[in-house]
Amino acid sequence: MIMILYWSLPMILFIMGLFCFVSNRKHLLSMLLSLEFIVLILFFLLFIYLSMLNFENYFSMMFLTFSVCEGALGLSILVSMIRTHGNDYFQSFSIM
Repeated sequence: MIMILYWSLPMILFIMGLFCFVSNRKHLLSMLLSLEFIVLILFFLLFIYLSMLNFENYFSMMFLTFSVCEGALGLSILVSMIRTHGNDYFQSFSIM
């Protein structure tokens, strides 16, 4: 019973994070926040999985390092977009 709770709650949170990511497409900041939420849920799932198999948590620390780099890269893209276009709307951003 407790194993079902260990896996069902993070999966529900992951699906909610994906729904927030898909539904908030106007602002870059809301997309970045939902991506960070998804990464935290994936870290939680990885931690549960590694703890159940009695593995070391070295890979989870590596995953956290890469997720922090991903967050910093997203924030730098957000800052450069606000400096060049004045806002974080995707409608004002043109590929050409």
